[in-house]
Amino acid sequence: MLTKGLIRNIGFQVMVAMVLGVLAGVFMGEQAAIFAPLGSLFIQLIKMLVIPLVAVAILSGAANLGTSPAAGKIGAATLGFFLLTSALAVSLALVMGQLFKPGIGVDFGAMSTLFSGDYSDKGALPDAVATVLGMIPTNVFQSLNEANILQILVFCMFLGIALAKQPRERAKPLVDGLNTLVDAFVWMINKVMLIAPLGVFGLMADAIGTYGFDVLTLVLKLFLVYVGAILIFGFVVYPLLVAIFSNTPVMKYLSAMKKPQIVAFSTASSMATLPVNMETCERELKVSNATASFVLPLGATINMSGNAIYYGLVAIFFAQIYNIDLSAGAWAAIIVTSTLGAIGQAGVPGPSFLVVAVLLAAGIPIEGLPLLFALDRLFDMIRTALNITGDAACAVIVDRFSPEYDPQRWNKA
Repeated sequence: MLTKGLIRNIGFQVMVAMVLGVLAGVFMGEQAAIFAPLGSLFIQLIKMLVIPLVAVAILSGAANLGTSPAAGKIGAATLGFFLLTSALAVSLALVMGQLFKPGIGVDFGAMSTLFSGDYSDKGALPDAVATVLGMIPTNVFQSLNEANILQILVFCMFLGIALAKQPRERAKPLVDGLNTLVDAFVWMINKVMLIAPLGVFGLMADAIGTYGFDVLTLVLKLFLVYVGAILIFGFVVYPLLVAIFSNTPVMKYLSAMKKPQIVAFSTASSMATLPVNMETCERELKVSNATASFVLPLGATINMSGNAIYYGLVAIFFAQIYNIDLSAGAWAAIIVTSTLGAIGQAGVPGPSFLVVAVLLAAGIPIEGLPLLFALDRLFDMIRTALNITGDAACAVIVDRFSPEYDPQRWNKA
């Protein structure tokens, strides 16, 4: 039974496909390019979903904020925490990307056919003021047609908040419809993931057959910087916030999070980890049921600081590969899109569709993304563990606004 379950696990299938793709590339050499269409099909399906996924996820998330009876201070504090930590996460990623430069040292000429040079001589991108003004769409349908991610995010966030402010009985049918659309996109993502092993096999076989192990070495450098950023955020930033803004002992918080972190790492799903995280917060971290019931499900949906770190690092990674000198406007675009994109990322396992949005917003080519999708499951497992750690940190902090909050609860233990 265990073996059968492992074989059916999509993460296991992707890892096996990656290994087989590497072997095919090694033994077949350039002839492995015959498998490239499998990877192209996978990437085309991803591109098909990214724009509507961004729009619906942001719209649904914003609209649902106002539908809970536990809104008010807890709602405002929760949303503020998620936005702040996501912005801090992508900022940390940008700093580490600049410090360790994972994309520097690539033989760009040798990889010119894999990494399109369309943007390598790109002129200056818009400055910060132009970026802010450019975030406001004059025609949202044109923005959708042109895949202007920043304008789509701003409009959908604004509309979602407006829906949340409408009378519940009037807004409910539309909000329910949006939630159904999110479920439909989750279904579509799951179906795309069925061919992910084939896509990963094709991508890895083609890349290794053409360029050897240099591409894996390149991704390994990015991966090491990424893990470093995750560890800093999970074991420094979150514990520091808990120590400053709650009376929960930091060591108790870190110790209690071991079980949900293991579940999150193994499933790569914040939603799948939600029951374990709620039990941990209520029983071990003494968070009130009302707070845990509001903050943790919301966090499993919109709190994706691990994703924000990933988006920021990938943007810097490819900007360095393409030798693009990012302007202030591009930095702002990366931070804003990564923050809002992380808020809109569904809490389910799968390739990081929204990293496409971040790269497009900053004018960075996306042609090199197949390299990262091949290893995405490993990235996903690690960032999910950080995401649910942030959910719990938020719960213990905003619980101070709960009517059931007892500042002496640890002294009574």
